[in-house]
Amino acid sequence: MRPDTINWIEASDYDLESARHMLSSGRYLYVVFLCHLALEKLLKAIVAEASDQPAPRTHDLIQLVKRSGIEPEERHLEFMGKLNSASIPTRYPSDIRQAVKEYNKKKATSYLEQTEEIVAWLKAHPILVK
Repeated sequence: MRPDTINWIEASDYDLESARHMLSSGRYLYVVFLCHLALEKLLKAIVAEASDQPAPRTHDLIQLVKRSGIEPEERHLEFMGKLNSASIPTRYPSDIRQAVKEYNKKKATSYLEQTEEIVAWLKAHPILVK
């Protein structure tokens, strides 16, 4: 496995664990932000490994899915699109009070659970299981 692939996987694991800590501490905006990062980095690992080239410089999960050659379930793809849309307002909220209201514990928990499900599926992909 490529060294950068291993690094992307480890960084994804770190971000997912950080998302869990943010959930337990009530920092729900960061849960969503870190879920996006965890999926982005794991997708970059797959792209790098599949192409034998460095991962592209993009934050777009759907673009990374397309470049990876993987075929996620429709519900996973829909969630990644939703997470893409949430990435900017959780990273750079134009109204922090509104963002905190919108991304509450229930929503953050749902995002984390769905992210964990997709991460498990991605990690079982043959390109990463060597």
